[in-house]
Amino acid sequence: MHPPGAETIVVRHGELGVKSDQVRIKMERQLQGHIECLLDDREIPGRVRTERNRLYVETDPEHIEVATEAATDAFGVVSASPAVKIEPALEPIFDAMERTTEACYDGGTFAVDAHRAGGDEIHDFDSRDLEQDGGQRVGETIDRLGHDPVADLDDPDCTVFVEARPEKAFIFVEKRSGPAGLPLGSQQPLVALLSGGHDSPVAAWEAMRRGSPVIPVYVDLGEYGGVDHRARADVAADRLARLAPQYDMHLRVLDFGDIVADLMREVEATRMLSLRRAMLAAAERVAEDHDAVGIVTGEAVGQKSSQTTANIAVTDAAVDLPVHRPLLTRDKTDIMDQGRELGTYEDSSIQAGCNRVAPSYPETNATIEQVESAEPDGLLDRARSAAVRSLQE
Repeated sequence: MHPPGAETIVVRHGELGVKSDQVRIKMERQLQGHIECLLDDREIPGRVRTERNRLYVETDPEHIEVATEAATDAFGVVSASPAVKIEPALEPIFDAMERTTEACYDGGTFAVDAHRAGGDEIHDFDSRDLEQDGGQRVGETIDRLGHDPVADLDDPDCTVFVEARPEKAFIFVEKRSGPAGLPLGSQQPLVALLSGGHDSPVAAWEAMRRGSPVIPVYVDLGEYGGVDHRARADVAADRLARLAPQYDMHLRVLDFGDIVADLMREVEATRMLSLRRAMLAAAERVAEDHDAVGIVTGEAVGQKSSQTTANIAVTDAAVDLPVHRPLLTRDKTDIMDQGRELGTYEDSSIQAGCNRVAPSYPETNATIEQVESAEPDGLLDRARSAAVRSLQE
């Protein structure tokens, strides 16, 4: 919902405001660039500019909704409001509040939330004037619409927001939430292992939310994977790529068919651990080619037998790069709920290929010596070579 004639989006960031001026300015430019890329990729006309710790997207009323959606997809954005821009004087502000109420109010209690940036030498009014006198004007409008005007400052059904700045003022009625975090590109890239499951896309998104571009990698398990399993990874990668059009986020597919077949023949209780170690080794090799500084997985403590604290220590020993697990302490239900919000969740759950690889009696408290003695010779080197071959194809 937005005021009639809204042509500006007020964009707010959070953590950037506590950075040093030098870092904040750099990150604001990165955030500005990201929003510009989202608009361009979606063919939405608009101009993004930065001013006094705020970003503004200027578009036309016809595209205000899709432009707001694009702005709230940008990592680092806390909230965004489609607004009408007016002269920073009382009567133009009150007139705009009246028009906004006429267009947006549909019953219930109301409130006015106003903020003024600038001192008395700039404006001949303060925030209290905007809230009290503006609130009266809004109440009169509601009464004229045939409703009983009831103010509620704690939990109103409709809020008319006013943000008055030195050169202009903005009127809006909502603050749409963004992902918050840090601007994409403010951290170094990471390789994200994407499976066909629910967890890994959420983990990759969380890494992106903290500023790291990701290089998506899918490990093809051969006959133990499947077309449907791969298709879900493709969909997840496409969804993530839509949020970062300035980066090459096509899904890199690594052929692990022979490796998995050998593990099925030769390894029992620690089979999944060896497979995870091979995956990490291959991901590390991909990272070398893309100047990535770490690996992201969707693992959470205790969610599977391979994800006990002891077993995670064993799998991490296969690589030198850090393995980041944004979902380490998250519950499965929370992860699935977030997947629904991201659009990476599908109601019809497809059986993951690695479930067919898992042994009947998996080891849950392995040691590195136990795992290395059971796995085929040269497994990690084979995994790295498989990564190289797959990337060259």
